[in-house]
Amino acid sequence: MPTYQINGTIYRSAELDNGQKALIVAGDSGGFEGQTISNNAELACALTPHNAAELRQRLAWLNPQPLGLATSAGFGDRLGVATPGHVQAVQGTGIAPIFAQQSVRENTRTGRTPQQVLDDAMWGVFESGWRSAWGADADHQKNTADLDQFIAAGYTFFTIDPGDFVDNDAETDDLETLRHKVAQLEWDILASDPTHLHADYLKEWPSLNLNFDEYTLLKAAAKYGKAVVHTVKMARYLMARLTAFDLEMSVDETDIPTSFAEHFYIVSELKRLQIPVVSIAPRFVGRFEKGVDFIGDLTELDHNIAGHAAIQTHFGRTYKLSLHSGSDKFSVYPIAMRHTDGLVHLKTAGTSYLEALRILAVQTPTAFRDLFEFACNRYETDRKTYHVSAELARLPKHVPDDELADLLDNFDARQILHVTFGSALHEYKELIQSTLKQHEAEYHAGLKSHFEKHLQPFVVSKG
Repeated sequence: MPTYQINGTIYRSAELDNGQKALIVAGDSGGFEGQTISNNAELACALTPHNAAELRQRLAWLNPQPLGLATSAGFGDRLGVATPGHVQAVQGTGIAPIFAQQSVRENTRTGRTPQQVLDDAMWGVFESGWRSAWGADADHQKNTADLDQFIAAGYTFFTIDPGDFVDNDAETDDLETLRHKVAQLEWDILASDPTHLHADYLKEWPSLNLNFDEYTLLKAAAKYGKAVVHTVKMARYLMARLTAFDLEMSVDETDIPTSFAEHFYIVSELKRLQIPVVSIAPRFVGRFEKGVDFIGDLTELDHNIAGHAAIQTHFGRTYKLSLHSGSDKFSVYPIAMRHTDGLVHLKTAGTSYLEALRILAVQTPTAFRDLFEFACNRYETDRKTYHVSAELARLPKHVPDDELADLLDNFDARQILHVTFGSALHEYKELIQSTLKQHEAEYHAGLKSHFEKHLQPFVVSKG
C-alpha cells in the first residue's frame, strides 16, 4: 500500500491485528481520532466519516472533482469495497473515473448513505494510490429534496432524471391534443411562449437532415417539455448552492426511443436557458437491459448513435453522450466511441456486485446456492422497477459446485442476481463482505480483468 508524506507528516493505510483497515498518521495528527501505536509515534485511525473529512482537508486529490468533457466512466459500488479494483482497471487508460456513483434507489436498497458511498470510494482511492482527478455521481436524481444530502457529502456530478415528466402518450396524440399540451407547459420557467417556440424551430436544419414541421415540433415539446422544465428547476437549485459541478440529463429509462428531433429540442432549450449540461443520456433504440449485452439490431443502433452524435457535433461538441445501463454492452462500445470520438460517458453499476458474487460462488458454493435460490424467489417482485427480460424457466438445472461461477455468465442468472441485489444484501450482506475480505485480492483482480474489457474500446491511442 502506498505511503504519502506531506509537509513532514506521513499517511498510509494498514491492516491492524484485529483485521480492520486503518489510516496510520505519523507526525501532525491533530484533528484525527484514533489510538496511538508504535510507542506513541503513530496514530491508528478508524475509517470513519470524521477521519475521512480530516484527510480530505489535507490531501486535496482525495476530494472528487468535476471531470468536464473528458472521456469518462462511472463505477457503481454497492458494497463499498470495489474501488481498488476499479482503480487497477482504469489506471493508464486516460479515462476519467467516477469512483463514487449511487442513486437514491440504490442507497435505499443497500442501506447506505451518500456520505458512506463517497467515503468508501475515497478510502479506496487512498489505499490504491490514485492521484488523478475522480468524480462522484449523485445518480438518477428526481427531486430537489434528495439533492441536499449529496451536496453536503461533496458530490461533483449530478444526474437529473426527469423520466416521470416525459409524456410518452405524445407519440400517438393528434395535432390538436399536442397543441393543448404544449400550451399548458410552464412557460415562465421556459422563458418563452408557444409563438416564440414556433419561430425558433419551424425551419429546416439541412446539416442534420432535420425538418421541424408543426407536428414534429409539438410532439417533441409535449413529450419532453415538462422534463426540460424539471431539469431546469433541479439545475438552478444546484447552481444556487454549488460553484462547480457536472450536470447530466437522463431520459434513458423511458418507454420510447428519443428521436433526433427530440434530442435537438432538449439541448436547444437547455442551452437557451443557460443550463450547463456536460452529458445527455437519450433513450437509444433497442434494449439496454441490466447486466447483459445490447439486445437489438446493431446496424440500427449504429445509425441511431451516429444521428445523436451528429446533433452533438452541431452544438459544438459541448456535451457528451451518456450510455446508461452500460455494464456488459461490449457490442456497443466500439460504435459509441467511433461516432463520438471519445465524447462519451459510460455508466456501470451492478456488474461490480455480480463480480463479488462470482467470488462467493467459487469460495463458498453452499452459501452462493442459498443466495441464488433466494434471488430466484425475489425476482418477480424485484424486477418491476427494471427493464429486464430474464426468465426463471430458462435457468440451467442441477449445476455442480465447480460450475456455479458459470452462472455469472448466463443471461438469465445475471439479470436475476442483478435486480435482486437490494433484497439479497438485506439477508446476505455480512456473508458477502466477510468472503470478499478473505479474498480481497481475487475480487480486485477479477474487477480489473472485467473492466479492462469495458474500458479498452474507449482508450484513445496516443500513437
